[in-house]
Amino acid sequence: MSVARLFLSAVILLTFITGCGAVGGDVAEKYVSPVENMDVPNDVTIIGLGEATHGNVEFQELKKTVFEALIKNENVRIFVLEGDFGAGQQINDYILHGNGTAKEAVFALDYGIYKTQQMIDLVEWLHEYNETANENDRVYFYGNDMQRYDASKKGLLAFYETVNEEMAKKYTAQLQHVSNDTMRNLTAEQLEELHGIIDDIITDLQTNEEEYSEQTSQESYAFALQYANVMKQRTSLLGNDKQYTMLRDEYLAENVKWIVEFEAQRGHDKLFISAHNGHIEKTSAAFGYKSMGDYLDEMYGNHYFAIGTDFINNTFQANNGANKRENHTINNSDPLVKAFSEVESNIFYVDFELAINSKEIAEIISQKQRMPNIGDDFSTWYKASKKLYTLEMVPNEAYDGMIIVKEATPTTVME
Repeated sequence: MSVARLFLSAVILLTFITGCGAVGGDVAEKYVSPVENMDVPNDVTIIGLGEATHGNVEFQELKKTVFEALIKNENVRIFVLEGDFGAGQQINDYILHGNGTAKEAVFALDYGIYKTQQMIDLVEWLHEYNETANENDRVYFYGNDMQRYDASKKGLLAFYETVNEEMAKKYTAQLQHVSNDTMRNLTAEQLEELHGIIDDIITDLQTNEEEYSEQTSQESYAFALQYANVMKQRTSLLGNDKQYTMLRDEYLAENVKWIVEFEAQRGHDKLFISAHNGHIEKTSAAFGYKSMGDYLDEMYGNHYFAIGTDFINNTFQANNGANKRENHTINNSDPLVKAFSEVESNIFYVDFELAINSKEIAEIISQKQRMPNIGDDFSTWYKASKKLYTLEMVPNEAYDGMIIVKEATPTTVME
């Protein structure tokens, strides 16, 4: 074979290899839409939005974009964040009543990934929305996580100061050593003792429900009991390091269920929850781990609608494992994003129910593939193997739709 023919064959082969899996731009465009126009089935109760990383501007900004669309198109009024339950109520207080500042409310979450301008802008926007909305259209904010003590303890003790001063003094003294700063230093004996204290508090609340509710309100009582339950969850996590991840997602799902039931009493039948992809997806793709999304899928079936996120070129911020935040760059080419790589928009939504009308796309989203799953910790050496920062999953089993970001940029965490 001549050199010319060899060169031509190599070019054809290279073209075939690099183009394999891509769907023509005109075809792919038929199955995408702007995020603002996404369609959610009418019978859905919970809409979950995942983040492929915690450290991208675009994924954090999607919280607002998606929630705003759900307010307008789906009458959703409840925003739930993978963040501390107690501190979430400080954000709720700000967006409803303007107490404090948006930055103070965000920083109360005590979690580095949220100390960003994007999160502050989100909370400020929620506040501004409520200022002009009528009473029935106002939005409410929750956290469903349980990895902190301070805000829940503060809310619980404030309730007791109203309903029972003697018990307030007693529990203040007993919980004095329990805080965000000290919780990881508690001994096994202290954790066991703390379990007993919180059980006593829960028993007291349940025994005196009628009296305490009359002194305050049924709503205040419900929150006090939930504050105590969240503190008990936190204590259980600290005492079960080997099952920490599994327990946490079970509790995340339990807390979503509590919010669903509580808000149903106030006439809200739908909620939006933002969390990492690994919590939102339905198939528990991580080995030895059952995700919150899997629990929610079991509890709510088709009433739970999961939206994942994916990217092509990404520079993101993450903790390097030595308490230092660094930027990392990854180029991703899983079959799903490769199929839509010729779509013109930088950010767009793929509805899987619509996409299965294309035989080619249906095959792609129904095949097992390694998809990005990057948490708050990432070391440069992770890039040595995709197995260290991806999960193998079937897209249309894990999610009902996907938002793709072609070029993603890093957040900047504030001190």
